Amino acid sequence: MFKNKISDKNKRVNPEMDITLAREMKQARNIQMKLLNATKPEIGNADISGVSIPARLIGGDYFDFQTLPNGKLRIIIGDVMGKGIPAAMLMILTRGAFRSSLEFKATPSETLEVMNRSMYNDLKTLGSFVTLLCADWDPDTNALTYSSAGHNLPIIVNKKSKERELVKQSGVMIGGLADSRYIDQTITLSHQDMVFFYTDGIIEAQDQHGNLFRLPRLVELLKTLHHFKTNEIEYSIKEEIDSFTNGIMQKDDITMLILKVNENDK
Repeated sequence: MFKNKISDKNKRVNPEMDITLAREMKQARNIQMKLLNATKPEIGNADISGVSIPARLIGGDYFDFQTLPNGKLRIIIGDVMGKGIPAAMLMILTRGAFRSSLEFKATPSETLEVMNRSMYNDLKTLGSFVTLLCADWDPDTNALTYSSAGHNLPIIVNKKSKERELVKQSGVMIGGLADSRYIDQTITLSHQDMVFFYTDGIIEAQDQHGNLFRLPRLVELLKTLHHFKTNEIEYSIKEEIDSFTNGIMQKDDITMLILKVNENDK
């Protein structure tokens, strides 16, 4: 009889808990989307756009862009291990570390080192890690300086729809080693170059047969979309992924950030 009373009480409480949890999850998603989709910086000779689509209600991908005191645009994109609420919490930790790092006059590689020192103990405790790509774009010289902590390098397509080669990097992911060191590489962008930053959710999207979208498909797609504006490129890629997966549930967060040098560049 006592067990029956407990069971009856649980039946009444559980629906209330479900409603509360659903409401709080929705609030968490709204907060995350506001943090991710902050106001884009106004830069005269560049078009920039970014979006993150979580596989679940909330996700662990992260991107951000900030104009530095020296006039450069700092870009960061990352992928937290895992999905859902745990990954989302680590995403907020990553964002805080990035925003705090802006107080230092640091290069992209130094920024990653600052963030790693800030986050290492927490990530070690949680048994997690974060991949990050940090880059500075100088609108005066069109120099793009980038550094990777285990993250995919951006794809650059020029005005002739040709892919530009980048110096490969293999930096340790954030949380991998306490004293990780990273290196900077610099490439000078040209008139109408498009730089595409992304997370694995794009190239690892699967169709109904288990086939992956893969990097070569993405590169070829970007070549065909080069002449569009960044928000149009963003939309077209989402449409292409939806067509490829054909209703298959999204398994990983999808994030992209696009920088395109405008026609009036210096």
